[in-house]
Amino acid sequence: MDTKKKVLICPLDWGIGHAARCVPIIRQFQSMGWEVVAAADGRPQIFLKKEFPDLDIINFPGIKVNYPKNRWMAFHMLRRAPSFLIGFRKEHQRLKKLADEVNPDLIISDNRYGCWHSRIPSVFITHQLEIQVPFRLVKRILNFINIWFINHYMECWVPDFELHHGLAGNLSHPAKLPRNTYYIGILSRFHKLHSTHNPTISTPLDLLVMLSGPEPQRSILQEKIIKQLDNINMQVAIVQGLPEVTDNFSMEGRIQVFSHLETKKMYEIIKRAKMIICRSGYSSIMDVVTLGKKAVFIPTPGQTEQEYLAHYLMDKKIFFSMDQKKFDLLYALEMSKNFPGMVIENDYQYLQERIQHFN
Repeated sequence: MDTKKKVLICPLDWGIGHAARCVPIIRQFQSMGWEVVAAADGRPQIFLKKEFPDLDIINFPGIKVNYPKNRWMAFHMLRRAPSFLIGFRKEHQRLKKLADEVNPDLIISDNRYGCWHSRIPSVFITHQLEIQVPFRLVKRILNFINIWFINHYMECWVPDFELHHGLAGNLSHPAKLPRNTYYIGILSRFHKLHSTHNPTISTPLDLLVMLSGPEPQRSILQEKIIKQLDNINMQVAIVQGLPEVTDNFSMEGRIQVFSHLETKKMYEIIKRAKMIICRSGYSSIMDVVTLGKKAVFIPTPGQTEQEYLAHYLMDKKIFFSMDQKKFDLLYALEMSKNFPGMVIENDYQYLQERIQHFN
C-alpha cells in the first residue's frame, strides 16, 4: 500500500515571485518523500510547469490585480478592498472543492488568503506580518484583517530569520507575533545550484536587468531602462519575466533580451553579472542575498511593501534604491558603489523541521 503523503501548494499569482520562492519548498517536500501537487494560474502556473515538467499542476485562478499607471496604489487597493474580500471567500470555496478532488494531507498557501481548510492542516506563507502603509488607521485595519486571516491557518511560515529583524525588518517582525508563527529562513530557487553548481564565467556582464511583477508597471520600467541604455556602452542582459513568451533577441549586439530563463540558465547569467537591477520584491531580494550579488532596487510605484523593503535596506547601507519615476541609470550605478550588498546563507533546517512536524 502506498502511504506517501500528499501536499497541495498554492502560490499567489501576482507575478512569479511567490511561485519562485515555492521552488525550494517543493524540492524539500519531494526530498522528504511527499507527493506534491501545485495549484496556480497564469504566469506562476507556466513558470512551475517549466521548473517541474513532471509535477501535477492544477489550474487554480486567483484574484486578478493590475497596477495603476498614475494613481497611488494604496488608494487603488483600498477602493478594491470589498472585491478582494469577496474574492478571498470565493477562493476559499474553490479550495474546498479542489481539496475534495486532490485529497491532500497538507495545504500550503503562499499569500493566498482563502486557501485554508477546516479539516486539513493548512499553512500560510508570508513575510508580511505587519503591512506597511502610511496612514495609521488604515494600517491598523489592514493588519487586523491580515492577522484574522492568518489565524485560520494551523501554522504561519515566515521566510526570514527571527534574529535582528532579519531581512524584511518590521514587515516580518511585528511588535506582536501571531500565535502560530514559525520562521523558516530565506527561500531561494538558486540555493541548491549555488551549493552544487560552479558555472564557468567566461564573458562577464556589466549589468543584468531582471523585470517582474504585474502590468503595466513591468512594461513601463522595461521601456524606461531600455531608453536609458541607448547612451551607455555596456554589455547588458534583460530578463523580461514573461514565462508565457518565447522571444529572445539582441539589440545593437550588446544587449541580450530574454523573455524568460529557467532556473539553471538564470543562475548562470546572474553569476556573470557585475550588477543587478530589479524590483525590491522580497523573492528577488532573497535571490540576490543568497548569491551575494550587488544590486540596485526599484520598487513598484505605490506598492508599499516594496517601497518599505527598498528604503529599509538602503537605510542600512546594504543596497541602493531609486524611485521608478526619477530613475537615472548612470546615477544609480555610480551611487551603488557605496553599497556593498550582503550574503545570507540558509541550510533549510527550519523548513525541514516544520515539514517533519506534519509527517
